[in-house]
Amino acid sequence: MRVDLFDYELPPELIAKHPARPRDAARLLDMTGAALADRTIRDLPGLLRAGDLLVVNDTRVIPSRLDGKRGEARIEATLHKRLGPGRWAAFARPAKRLRPGDTVDFAEDLAAEVISRDGGEVVLDFSLDDDALLARLSTVGRMPLPPYIKRGADESHAEDRADYQTLFAARDGAVAAPTASLHFTPEILAALEDRGVGRATVTLHVGAGTFLPVTVEDTDEHPMHSERAEVNAETVQRIKETKAAGGRVIAAGTTSLRVLESAARTGVLEPYSGETDLFITPGFDFRVIDLLLTNFHLPRSTLLMLVSAIAGRERILEAYEHAIRSGYRFFSYGDACLLSRQP
Repeated sequence: MRVDLFDYELPPELIAKHPARPRDAARLLDMTGAALADRTIRDLPGLLRAGDLLVVNDTRVIPSRLDGKRGEARIEATLHKRLGPGRWAAFARPAKRLRPGDTVDFAEDLAAEVISRDGGEVVLDFSLDDDALLARLSTVGRMPLPPYIKRGADESHAEDRADYQTLFAARDGAVAAPTASLHFTPEILAALEDRGVGRATVTLHVGAGTFLPVTVEDTDEHPMHSERAEVNAETVQRIKETKAAGGRVIAAGTTSLRVLESAARTGVLEPYSGETDLFITPGFDFRVIDLLLTNFHLPRSTLLMLVSAIAGRERILEAYEHAIRSGYRFFSYGDACLLSRQP
């Protein structure tokens, strides 16, 4: 499909720079009925049914943005994919200052050797095991906010340590948050439990590739980034039991959805562990999810294509126009919408 079919104009002031406070005060555009309905996240439990199953992503965002020096040259590196113990692919700025064999000093007790460079991407070897590296990142790293959230030199990043992490975060590895789950609070989880909605987990370590623009003209030509994903046997069993009893599976975020649909590509949902580069566009055959809770996505992005595959491209663009007119807040720290899969 032509990529320009997934374009829209967004006023810059609607890009959320901070989350709603409290989190469940965020707005929710309900797209599950024939007409759009303006609600809030606090309405979510009432939109689900007893016997439904909410599937969340339990990945934890690591503070993977680092400021360092190669000699006197200042270097910013954002780790985006683990390649092995202590070895990461990273986006570097300015990457042209780096050559294989260079050492970048990030802190007194944290340095990395440049193994290779390809354009703006480098491979860094920290010569540390994973636990030691994560411990150092927790001290000197910054949260890898998406490029459309700017922080001035006089702004603190401290709040982002909590804001850019979900209640479900348990497994280190993501360099971007599964943002639909940023809206959940203990009160919402309690209300869902009272409603009779179950909860299960999957893992997808979100990579920075989720923010890479689609630069080709046709979706068939786009090289989709891969991410580490896992669905365990317990979650598979709970989904099968939910379906058998007539319940629905609700994916909390596109990351949860992509893991589940990756695990069912053989035609049968099975436990899954490995890389996924599943690229979902209109015409995709969904085999697991029934509803999706998700934020509003960038123009011409793979995620806008994904939600169009669920609800229909024209309906999505109409809903986005409504959201813009109504002053919804967009992207990672923004508001949400609830979609049901079209027949």
